[in-house]
Amino acid sequence: MNSTDAKRILETALVCSPQALQLRDMRVLLDNTVGTDSIKSLLYELQCDWMGRGVELIIVASGWRFQSRPEMRVYLDRLYPEKPPRYTRATLETLAIIAYRQPVTRGDIEEIRGVTVNSLLLKQLEDRGWVEPIGYRDVVGRPTLFATTKQFLDDLGLDALNQLPLLEFPSQQAEFLARAGVGSGGDQTPIDAKEEHALQNVTLEQLVGGGEQ
Repeated sequence: MNSTDAKRILETALVCSPQALQLRDMRVLLDNTVGTDSIKSLLYELQCDWMGRGVELIIVASGWRFQSRPEMRVYLDRLYPEKPPRYTRATLETLAIIAYRQPVTRGDIEEIRGVTVNSLLLKQLEDRGWVEPIGYRDVVGRPTLFATTKQFLDDLGLDALNQLPLLEFPSQQAEFLARAGVGSGGDQTPIDAKEEHALQNVTLEQLVGGGEQ
């Protein structure tokens, strides 16, 4: 199969697919006649072809996909005015702590935030597909370890966790998630004095380097 035909097939499949496509899917699509490196080269060509348009080809955790560019969101919202789910500041901060310090236990989250974490909050994040239990910490009580999912990265348009911006405090990280489209908090009240004191004592190294290996 020549590269022109392969590129056209890839483009069609990516535009029409309701979900991201992985490289192995594309090899099957091309009947294994095109190697992985060649497919990657064609994908980079497609990225260039679509530059300057309202749609872009990106790679996320679950594969390659076309999506509207962020600056087009304001216009698309006019066609699809449905309001996304709203998440409280506590929910976004909990998600941010899991994302930046995973894997973590409920106790870890409570220690960082300085307040008790409602079990329904974690259940909400699990139901949304952003967080999942991945095992247990080998200590007394064997508390559950939580980590983010591929869906979380996909919804942020990221390929890997190291693409998250380096932000020091959970409140800042939560604000990033809200602005990135994860959700806007229904609780917009300032952080209370107890929480602020707890957050001021959390360093970036503790957040991104203190998790289980």
